[in-house]
Amino acid sequence: MAQLDPSTLFPAGLLARNARYADVLTALWLVGVLSQLAALVLLVRRPPRFRGHRLVQAALTGAVVYASVYAAALPARTAAHWWRRRYDVTDLGYPNALLGTWTLTLGELALATVTAVALVAVGRLLGRRAWLLLWPAFAVLAALFILVLPGLLAPRFEPLRDRRLAARIQALAEREGLGRTEIVVRKAKERTRAVNAEALGVGPTTRVVLWDTLLEPEVGRGEILFVSAHELAHVARHHTRLGLWWFCLLSLPVVWLLVRIVRLGDPRALPRAALLLLVFQLALLPVANAISRRYERQADRDALALTADPAAAEALFRRFARVNLTDPDPPRLLHALLGTHPTLVERISLSRGAAPPGDPGSP
Repeated sequence: MAQLDPSTLFPAGLLARNARYADVLTALWLVGVLSQLAALVLLVRRPPRFRGHRLVQAALTGAVVYASVYAAALPARTAAHWWRRRYDVTDLGYPNALLGTWTLTLGELALATVTAVALVAVGRLLGRRAWLLLWPAFAVLAALFILVLPGLLAPRFEPLRDRRLAARIQALAEREGLGRTEIVVRKAKERTRAVNAEALGVGPTTRVVLWDTLLEPEVGRGEILFVSAHELAHVARHHTRLGLWWFCLLSLPVVWLLVRIVRLGDPRALPRAALLLLVFQLALLPVANAISRRYERQADRDALALTADPAAAEALFRRFARVNLTDPDPPRLLHALLGTHPTLVERISLSRGAAPPGDPGSP
């Protein structure tokens, strides 16, 4: 399928604005990553020293490593929020933007502390064979995160009160062979004007989550049905579960190399372990994003087949450009490295090659 010319799809002003907006955010992301790397290098050169039991030292060192990485990225995060406010993507104040997710931050801090203790304990016990225990432990932790997260987020969700819309989305779910599916709404307006939806969990814990920004009167019902069908396709194709398998596969050589390079039994080696994990994560990012783009393309195809409404799909993709300020046609190399979805131009090209519009989602 031939790709369309971006200049025939979007005004030149929109293309220039969105490219500028995305370029600055990408630059700030890079600054944040480099700052984190620099902080970890400093900790490797001068690791923190604590007294007491080895595992107590590990816990305190893990907390210091997390706090250092968090603080190193904070200036770039603050600048990125200023940039989003400047482009009216959000009007959230700085305290709420930077501290509003404090429960998540505390959870990450606790996880970093526990992980540090586990690395030292297992490294002390098994030495270079520690990967035999650490790799399945990381896999179990990832699985629990995927399964437990929807339950932890449940208080932030509300039921979809539009019964007619809920019935139409449920009809799409049944056509996908999913049976009864929970459809909820996330309160996003207070944080962003961007429109989005997501699928959380696997199996019985799965929820299709619509952001409340999608439920504004100006958003067409066809667009909401398409994005819902897209998320239902992720569930039907078990993309979350497949993503977990990919994590297990890619993490195996990472854990093996980590054990070979770092003496995990020594708490002072934890900054080096964190540095290597960040480097490995960045190295694998293009692979992970390529997998993500493939799954997103599959979900688009399935949603187009399910709704038979390519016009609504294209309207949604155009809304992403207008409201979310997504760059419709980013530089090819940058997109290959960092893009998690096909470009908007690619997605519109796909929608224009789909079947003629219809309305099979009616209850």
